[in-house]
Formats: sequence, C-alpha cells, structure tokens
Amino acid sequence: MTDKNYKPKRNQRMLYISHYLVDRPGQLINLSYFVEFLNAAKSSISEDIDFVREVFEINELGEVKTVPGAAGGIIFYPKVPLIEQKELLNTLIDKFTHGKRILQGNYIHMSDILQDSYMLSKVGRLIASHYIHNNIDAVMTVESKGIGLATIVARYLNVPYVIARRDSTDGIGPTISVNYVSGSHQTVKKMELEKNSLKTNQRVLIVDDFLRNGGTAQGMISLLEEFDSTAVGVCVLGENRSHETNQLTLPIDSLISVQLVYNDEERRYELDVQPGSLFNQLTE
Repeated sequence: MTDKNYKPKRNQRMLYISHYLVDRPGQLINLSYFVEFLNAAKSSISEDIDFVREVFEINELGEVKTVPGAAGGIIFYPKVPLIEQKELLNTLIDKFTHGKRILQGNYIHMSDILQDSYMLSKVGRLIASHYIHNNIDAVMTVESKGIGLATIVARYLNVPYVIARRDSTDGIGPTISVNYVSGSHQTVKKMELEKNSLKTNQRVLIVDDFLRNGGTAQGMISLLEEFDSTAVGVCVLGENRSHETNQLTLPIDSLISVQLVYNDEERRYELDVQPGSLFNQLTE
C-alpha cells in the first residue's frame, strides 16, 4: 500500500487478507506483513484473521492455522466443500461416460478433460487437500499428459514438481534412470530424472492422469529410490479398476475408477464408471 496515511476499513482488510491467503496456500505468512501493509494494529489484524478463519471453516473453504513464536504466523490449507466435491464427481462421471472414450487398444481418451483448466484446477485442489498434512516435499509425474495436473497439485501444496522423462533431451544435465516394465504390453522401458531436480530424503507425491496397469507408477517409485527418497502416495485422475495391484508397492488413490465391459447386444466395449477411492475417503 503506497499511501501510509490510508487506513482501510475492517471489511477491506478482511477482503485483502482472504485473497492473500487463498493465493498462497501452504505458505507461512507473518502477521507483521499485514500490520505494515494494511497500516493497522496487530490486535486488529488478529481479530480480522479470526473472522476470516471462522468464515473459511463454516463454508469448508480451508483451514487457517496459527504457528506460534517470533518466526511464526498463519498458514492457509485449502479444502473443497462437500457440495463442490459432489458437483465435480458428477461432472467427471458424465464426461467419462459420454463421448468416444475407448480408443484402439482399449486406451481411454482423456485429452479434453486434461485440457479443461477450470476442471483441472478443481481436481488439483481436491488432491492437494487430501495430502496437505502429509509433509510432501515435491510432486512427481512422468511426461507428458500428467504434467498439467501435477503442476496444479504442487501449487496448492506449495512444493516444487519434477518430471520424469522417457527420453533424454537437450538442455538438461546428468540424469539417473531406471528400467521398468510397462504393464500395457509387458515391454521394458526407461525413464530418467535430472540429478539436480530432486534432493535426497524427500517425501514425494506421485501424480498422473491415468493408471492402467501400474507399471509406470512403479517405475516412478523405483526411480525415487535411486534418489534415496520416498513415494508417500500415488494419486491419479482415472484408474483402471481391473489393474493388477500386485505390481505396486503403494495403494492407489483415484478420483474416477473405470472398467471395460463388453456389451453383447451392441457388440462393443463400454465403460463402467464409478467414484474412485479419493472421493470415497473424502465424502464418507
């Protein structure tokens, strides 16, 4: 605020504080910033934050936690209201059910869903709200369709994201690579990660667009082990309900669970679409 003589009213302060917190999820914010910027007493700012906290909690928009001490402050942890969860679930089921979703080789077409920035933001916020208290250090995905979703999840968790590559590209430094078995065709493939993109002893959330057989997810888990880091969760937008879970060393969280079902009358495959485990956990 450029004019030091300007003293915003209480409703103006609370509006600014609300916007500032929502725009900085997972960040520790010292109260002295609001005191100086809004030209108000610390006691007034504390009262404003208490009111904002109450409104956020009543409307299920998120939590505002206080960190005590001279270096403390407040942290905003986003949530998705139950009514928005149900709306998102219904929208995803509708999108997965309609249109030409089954491609040659029984792959699932999802590009239109992954290109919907508004929906992807809702999905990313929901995933982040589930893992917000798991002390995540980084979000990891594999190129290329899961990059958009992983970026949004990392933004809400306030952590960096890293991308495992399937092929070396110019402009990157030394890499660490692993071979993994692709579940789709049981072929051996390679993925790699730049050495300086991830520190050791990190707690990493793996995020991807779709899990078909689990081979790629297990490859990322193995790649993290090469960095002496740990995968604390695997979360995908869509999951093949009939995948062989014994390939994976971690359980899968998903928003949508699908299964190919053969329609004898139509003589073609159709998708049976159900809520994924993440919705079951968050709405039960």
